[in-house]
Amino acid sequence: MLKTRFIFSVITISLWITAAQAQKGLIELSSDTFTNPSSQHATEVEPDTFAFGSTIVSAFQTGRISDGGSSDIGFATSTNGGSTWTHGFLPGITQFYKGGQYTAASDASVAYDAAHGKWLIGSIAITNAIGVAVLVSSSSDGITWNNPVTVENSAAFSDKDWVACDSNSKSPFYGHCYVEYEDAGIGDQVEMSTSTDGGQTWSAPAVINNAIGLGGQPVVQINGNVVVPFLSFNGAIGVFTSSNGGKSWGNLGTVSFVTSHQVAGNLRAVYELPSAEVDGAGNVYVVWWDCRFRSNCSSNDIVLSSSSDGIHWSSVSRVPADPVTSTVDHFIPGLAVDPSTSGANAHLAVTFYYYPVANCSQSTCNLSIGIMSSTNGGKTWTAGKVLGTGMNNNWLPSTTLGLMVGDYISTSYVNGKAFGVFAGALAPRSGKFFEVIATNQAGFLEEGTGPQLSSANDKPLPNAKSDHGTYQFWDSEGRIPRPDPDGRD
Repeated sequence: MLKTRFIFSVITISLWITAAQAQKGLIELSSDTFTNPSSQHATEVEPDTFAFGSTIVSAFQTGRISDGGSSDIGFATSTNGGSTWTHGFLPGITQFYKGGQYTAASDASVAYDAAHGKWLIGSIAITNAIGVAVLVSSSSDGITWNNPVTVENSAAFSDKDWVACDSNSKSPFYGHCYVEYEDAGIGDQVEMSTSTDGGQTWSAPAVINNAIGLGGQPVVQINGNVVVPFLSFNGAIGVFTSSNGGKSWGNLGTVSFVTSHQVAGNLRAVYELPSAEVDGAGNVYVVWWDCRFRSNCSSNDIVLSSSSDGIHWSSVSRVPADPVTSTVDHFIPGLAVDPSTSGANAHLAVTFYYYPVANCSQSTCNLSIGIMSSTNGGKTWTAGKVLGTGMNNNWLPSTTLGLMVGDYISTSYVNGKAFGVFAGALAPRSGKFFEVIATNQAGFLEEGTGPQLSSANDKPLPNAKSDHGTYQFWDSEGRIPRPDPDGRD
């Protein structure tokens, strides 16, 4: 087990960030140390996170393989509210780490089962570029992980799993956990499986009638109802529910139809996958990227819809990172909702990638990352904060669908602070990429401190159109500039 190097990634992004603030920039949570020739090293992509109490666990692909998956699933865990982190890799999945049998692993997602005291990480096991099984790894502390159990291995092509648990002790289904996944081999049929014993055994797959799509994210309301938004291949964010602890699934409906601008730069951002969370009263929030508010669909906004029952959904609203007249393109959001808040006082935060100029090329796009928050359930938002900018798409590993930072990223609240976890890259060197998993070191604490933005008075992210800052790495005291954290000069 390796301890995270507490290296602050300082980003020279705008004049309003002081030197003291800069030292509280980004932490590199993990990096790719594998050497198998089938992967593009050193790369880490596509993180998910989940928080419970003062513990936050992140999981992600490590060592991206071009035609699917990675060398293994990595994790990074903090048990003290994000102050320090421990990272490592999951055992027993791939041939490259501690006894696994598969040639790759993909699609990590994280949940916590309070009833059984278990952290769970779901993943897809891959052999020869085919998803052959849905797996779940478990841990009592988020640091020492057991070999995975198999949720299913009978699909023609398993893809895009997501795990969630009912951790409300007052729920009639307390201790039920749910895994959503698709069978891409039969046209992306959405399926569900349920566990009631801490993820050790799982029910036979339940096929969701007429649910064809991918990227479903189950969330559990306080009454035990499960709501699963997903990207439906009828051109909408679809949704279905269960009110009996996963015994049956139904109420297939629509959150909203999707209109999107094609993301430029040969980036793997081809599916408008939703990111879903639930507040302390059981209200469900969903974000995705959409161009409906832009003239001629010129670029994407992050947009939001919410529901109290998973059936009736609010009108779609913008997360107003920039005016609708700007050139900025926003995509791949990761939503967090503080579970200690709810309703009109719900605290939301969303981390997202963006291009300052939507009409760009693979070599000029300037891939960037921002974060915004709301303290009133998404009615208004604080001014955005730039977490990183200056990434060149050519610094990213290739896949069959484009260059990759991930099909999704994640944000989680810990003790009132929002931590966005994402893949960030430096220029390759010595024949290797340099793409790592990072987070904002102190959490995002800007809720309510800046101007409250709505569609009527939105303002751009700081220097969003003109900034061309670059990453720098520093030691744990913020004193000694280093060319990179691994010493690969």
